[in-house]
Amino acid sequence: MSTKRQNPETIAIHGGDYRSDPTTKAVAVPIYRTTSYLFDSTEHAANLFGLKEFGNIYTRIMNPTNDALEKRVAALEGGLACLTVSSGQTASTFAILNVAQAGDNIVSSTDLYGGTVSLFTHTLSKLGIEVRYADPADPKNFEKAIDDKTRAFYGETLPNPYLRVFPIKEVSDIGRKYNIPLIMDNTASPILCKPLEHGAAVVVHSLTKYIGGHGTVVGGCLVDGGNFDWTADPKRQPLFNEPDASYGGVVWGKAVPELTGANVSFVVRARVTLLRDLGSALAPDNAFGIIQGLETVALRMKQHCSNAEKVVEYLAKHESVARVIYPNKYDGEIGERAKKYLKGGNGALVGIELKGGIEAGKKFIEALKMFYHVANIGDARSLAIHPATTTHSQLNEKELLASGVTPGYVRLAIGIEHIDDIIEDLDQALSRTSNNVEDINKAKAVG
Repeated sequence: MSTKRQNPETIAIHGGDYRSDPTTKAVAVPIYRTTSYLFDSTEHAANLFGLKEFGNIYTRIMNPTNDALEKRVAALEGGLACLTVSSGQTASTFAILNVAQAGDNIVSSTDLYGGTVSLFTHTLSKLGIEVRYADPADPKNFEKAIDDKTRAFYGETLPNPYLRVFPIKEVSDIGRKYNIPLIMDNTASPILCKPLEHGAAVVVHSLTKYIGGHGTVVGGCLVDGGNFDWTADPKRQPLFNEPDASYGGVVWGKAVPELTGANVSFVVRARVTLLRDLGSALAPDNAFGIIQGLETVALRMKQHCSNAEKVVEYLAKHESVARVIYPNKYDGEIGERAKKYLKGGNGALVGIELKGGIEAGKKFIEALKMFYHVANIGDARSLAIHPATTTHSQLNEKELLASGVTPGYVRLAIGIEHIDDIIEDLDQALSRTSNNVEDINKAKAVG
């Protein structure tokens, strides 16, 4: 098959160089359930360990099943190389640790998944890495926050709960003036957006979500766009320009392009240092499961988006809903970004503010019958959660408000069921919630 095919439906099935197993001719990617790989000779082993050539050494670092997934995801995002890891959180962590060390800082969007806020605010600070926050409503806020120790910008394409599309090109352009790469979490918008095309240097995914698609396996990845010059400013990117003592003094920004013929220093460094030392490898069984989901992600996203649009239309007219949060519901510049960056749909995530506050939020969740009350997104099933009491409950009041989580906020992840059944479940839950909240308010008034 031609490698020039660009249609995501085709790439998701045929991307990369896997056609069939060379020994058995099996069409499905096999699960290589092995820890180790036979070396041809002592010279071959030495070359692999010395990075004079690439090949399989140990599954903690690479595995043929994972390799097939990595090449396919890289092709889908339009990147040069990909590294799979054990979870989306690991992917975000590795993305930062690959560019920053104690004493450095990154500038991150304020619009973030709650788990990422905890990682950035609490865990990374203990490692000596400062995370500065910038409101993406005005991209210039990122430029205002940098200094000579700033190593990267970080954002989410479609962050929940705000669902305000990130200004990818605008922030990327600022970063490239200072040789600062933009790292984009594209978990909620595969197929819909390709951040690398708009100037991002690195893309991360929680493969657990839409790419996996069925809530069965956990995984993450980092995609190297191959479009960032890590050697242009050695002082700005010291980890790619100073000798690495753990690899005999190798300079990653120079050695990797020389060895591979490609600008993939970011992913190679993450693989052979962070994955080697921290060990957060993706199990090949999980890689196999994600491959099965990947093959249908383009088709599923069409149905997710179609259903979500109809849900938004229904909810916007409901008397119990104070506000619907969805990318195309924003006016002005924020709304224009949705049109600019999202192609083929506005995603499956829908936020609603219920008029009854926290009690309404809890009652609504408990009244749903078909929707699953789970912490995941990206499942084929429709999902719902009340973030203030669950996913964002570890944030303080100030952090909650900054992240867009209010007491009555409910996050919906619209699945691929028939739209009539989705709306029927929402309708009955809203009706029951409204009645329950009225009863509570009457009781309070009497008391």
